Formats: sequence, C-alpha cells, structure tokens
Amino acid sequence: MTSRRLSAENDPIRPDTTSPIAITMDGAVVEGLEGQSIAGVLMGTGMLAWRFTSSANRPRGVFCGIGVCFDCLVTVNGQPDVRACQRRAVAGDTVLSQHDELPVPPGEPR
Repeated sequence: MTSRRLSAENDPIRPDTTSPIAITMDGAVVEGLEGQSIAGVLMGTGMLAWRFTSSANRPRGVFCGIGVCFDCLVTVNGQPDVRACQRRAVAGDTVLSQHDELPVPPGEPR
C-alpha cells in the first residue's frame, strides 16, 4: 500500500487551507500539514513503522489509529511513550523511534 497525502483542493470535505510544518524524525526533516497527527505526517511521507517490539525487534506503526493500542509509540521532544496517532504534530517537534528493552527480573544478568 502506498501512502499519499490528499491535497485540500481534492478533499471532498473541503477543509480549511493548512500551513506546512516540518518535524524531525530520527534526525531527518519530514514535512506535513498543520493539524495532522504525528502518525499522519509520517504516513504521508511513506513511513509505515517507527517503533520496534521489545522481544523480536519487529517493526510497528499505526494499528488501531484511535489511541487504544501501543503500536505507534514514539518519543517526542524527550517524552517517551507518546501515541503518534493521538498527538498533533507541532512545527519543530523532535520525534524518535521507540524501542524498549524487555525488563530483566531482579538478580538476573542483562
């Protein structure tokens, strides 16, 4: 599946015009539109995964899209565990992919 952004002129619900914004994702500048969620900005650029599972390091992105699951977690401006589908992107945000190591039981070596 190819991600793409629908231009405001071609959107049947006719949203107001929006301003372009830029955020940084893992050190790369990506562009989106004011009002988009972080997940929306990332998917609009073709990125489908930005978190990796703890046990098998498998890629994850948007699963539910409504903030119920934890597949789209990212770190935003130093704050971990932010749901990318729920957080509106703000110009200048610094977003990092998230990968949490499995916890180690007390007394066991890493």
